[in-house]
Amino acid sequence: MSNTDMQTQLLSDFQAYQNGLNGKAETPFNQLRRLAMDNFSNLGFPTTKHEEWKYSNVKKLVEKSYNFHPKSEAGEDELSALPIPDLAGNILYFINGIFHPELSTLQTPDDKLKIITLSQAITEFPDLLNEYYGKFTDNITESFTALNTAMANDGVVVFIPDNTTLEEPVIMRMIGDVREENVGSFVRNLVVVGKNAEVKIAESFRTLGEKSGFVNAVTEIIVGEDARVDYYKVQDDNDESFHIGTTQVYQKDRSYFYSATVTINGGFVRNNLNLILDGQHINSYMYGLYIPDKKQHIDNHTLVDHRKPNCQSNELYKGILMGKSTGVFNGKIFVQEDAQKTNAYQNCRNVIVSDSATMNTKPQLEIWADDVKCSHGTTTGKLNDDAIFYMQSRGIPKQEAIKLQLLAFAEDVVSQIKIDGIRNYLEVLIREKLHGN
Repeated sequence: MSNTDMQTQLLSDFQAYQNGLNGKAETPFNQLRRLAMDNFSNLGFPTTKHEEWKYSNVKKLVEKSYNFHPKSEAGEDELSALPIPDLAGNILYFINGIFHPELSTLQTPDDKLKIITLSQAITEFPDLLNEYYGKFTDNITESFTALNTAMANDGVVVFIPDNTTLEEPVIMRMIGDVREENVGSFVRNLVVVGKNAEVKIAESFRTLGEKSGFVNAVTEIIVGEDARVDYYKVQDDNDESFHIGTTQVYQKDRSYFYSATVTINGGFVRNNLNLILDGQHINSYMYGLYIPDKKQHIDNHTLVDHRKPNCQSNELYKGILMGKSTGVFNGKIFVQEDAQKTNAYQNCRNVIVSDSATMNTKPQLEIWADDVKCSHGTTTGKLNDDAIFYMQSRGIPKQEAIKLQLLAFAEDVVSQIKIDGIRNYLEVLIREKLHGN
């Protein structure tokens, strides 16, 4: 299948959906979808001639054919093969992009946490969607974001009321069932955190089977005044998978947002994390860890847009590259004219374990204010030979010394994850992957 063939298929699927809307075709929600599809139709899929996709070629993705959103027969027995031990909280299951309430578990009372499907929200909470849905994502120049806005038929809206502290995290487990065929899915979630509320949110992506899966996921997170959000994204897909995901965050006055994006496995991964700091005295932290091997390709694009004064952002991404893998990091910081007294820091550090691995980095900093403290930098190299020699002199075999250094390198990111089940799961997964190479 060519680039044009997949685009034609998606346009046809969208038109078929539109034809079945009847009286709902002119709602603001659907007008947004039509506009997004028009934009995608004009943009097409990006190529390496696009600056933002210079190092990430989607040709292999669009050459495959996919069955989008097929119904899966996977149940609890099949999902038990993809465990995250000791995981507790409000656990939501999506299979092939479709929410499965019968497999999900909700622990928090309804007055503290409202979770409804996207289709329910269209009829029950249209004002909430009109206020936030798609308002901060780039549906004009970002092809895959526009495509998700147009095509996502399922997902959830998560609402945490004002002055609510959730003790139980909200964990969204995205499963691609690719045992029988190549499967594609569009997932769209909206999280609205009220004033002075607090929540921990996690998204986990896994594949069941060995065929190819294509996931186009967009999650929008609105962080209210004085609110606090911890967000974790974990990816452990098979080597035939394609994941293109965007997390769009909008922060209000005095809010706090912490993110950790950890990619262990996946054939082709593109993570976009975009933050808009549209208030004063905001704190934002962005951490990332990626450990590709074989021919895996992992691309992290981040953007922090400082729009108001007296805010701070701090960013640290780390990569361990093995085999013939490829890594990409492109981090942007914008400091707008009104954003005086901004402190913004960005650092990307990479360890190349294999002579055949490649890392491409591009830190960017654009400042239009004059009273700021900003820095950005990146390093890519090999492990410290002196440190390895020192450990060997203390009786530690060379390969074990290397693994211990790599584990310590990764610990900066993993140790900060505050959902115990996910942190413990990642520590085991990372150790197993490093010892397997």
